[in-house]
Amino acid sequence: MSSNPPVSPGTYPAAAAPQERTAAARSLGSPLLLTALALLALNLRAPLTAVAPLLTPLRDDMGLGGAAVGVLTSLPVLCLGLFAFVAPRLERRWSGRTLLAFSLLVLTVGGLVRTGSSPAALFTGTVLVAAPIGIANVLIPGLIKHRYPQSVPRVSAFYSGALTFGAAGGSAIAVPLAQGTGSPWRLPLLLLVVPLALVTVVVVLLALDREPPGRTSKTATEGGAQRIRLWRSRLARQVTVFFGAQSLLSYTVFGWLPTIWQDRGSSAASAGLALSLCNAVGVLGAWLQAVSGRRLADQRAAGVAVACLTGTGLVGVVVGPTDLLWPSAAVLGLGLGAGFALALSLFALRSPDAPTTAALSAMGQGVGYLIGVIGPLGAGALHDVTGTWAWPLAVLLTACAVQALAGLAAGRARTLTAPK
Repeated sequence: MSSNPPVSPGTYPAAAAPQERTAAARSLGSPLLLTALALLALNLRAPLTAVAPLLTPLRDDMGLGGAAVGVLTSLPVLCLGLFAFVAPRLERRWSGRTLLAFSLLVLTVGGLVRTGSSPAALFTGTVLVAAPIGIANVLIPGLIKHRYPQSVPRVSAFYSGALTFGAAGGSAIAVPLAQGTGSPWRLPLLLLVVPLALVTVVVVLLALDREPPGRTSKTATEGGAQRIRLWRSRLARQVTVFFGAQSLLSYTVFGWLPTIWQDRGSSAASAGLALSLCNAVGVLGAWLQAVSGRRLADQRAAGVAVACLTGTGLVGVVVGPTDLLWPSAAVLGLGLGAGFALALSLFALRSPDAPTTAALSAMGQGVGYLIGVIGPLGAGALHDVTGTWAWPLAVLLTACAVQALAGLAAGRARTLTAPK
């Protein structure tokens, strides 16, 4: 495994700055970088989750049929998976700083195009919004590994908590924005993308220093070599399975929890609050994952625990007593939030260096999000065939069992072998 110490961006390995200067730079740079991570997280979820609450006026305005709506809601997750595989190729040409800034600019353009007057603009804009998010998703775990090598679980939990907060915030404020602006869907979607993305571009450019010549290409080459070997690594496949199970569970819950809630006799307003609760408690789950991670020798217990929490919450929501629906939704959100934080931290914890982290992140998220597309589509089809949520529940509990087994395997304290 690589024994090279982490190199601060903006400095050459052979000509390190004095110790006092390095410490001062890190103490000043860390808050700004954490701010950049938080802003990035808000940009990477709110533009996607804000669509669902506005789907009815959007569908009516655009004249979309059921099949078109299904494509529209599945397209973002598909893009997250496909463009995760593109990110390492782009990193061979440009630095992470440049790619993140450019991704945010493409996201801004996508937000503008998505609010156009035709279905073609809507679908094209959706791709332009989701594609840069898929690329940034892959880059950030490597950035955390490089800048916070001794604090990966805590910073990963901070980042994943901000992602969950962004997801909850996007769905929660979309309707109030529509009511406040008098625009059924266009202006709310625009306001949740463009201003924040432009502010984040500035913060990212300030927080991340320029990398010295040659370092970016070297990093990308090493990451590309390791990425090829990852597909033959059992540990890499175990981490990928854990993330894939987490993705399938999360997107199925986000897609169908309100419907399940209403099928159990609750109102539409109550169903929306249940999903918001699930997302909000996920922030607490990410924080608990960070706290517990500092006290555990490895992540095996955490991997099993998040799967059990998710499974318990699912059983309570689908077939449990109706007076325990709200506590069940909270437990479900706790498991999903902690599971996502753990899945992100495994990319860095199981990698010897930042390039390997980026490569493993591309593999895990690329495969994982493609699996995530199957979840909501499969659950809906199975419900249509059987007329009950019991069979989809059985499949989801199987996914929880797979996640627990993958957590036991991927949670062992070890790292991938670095490329020679």
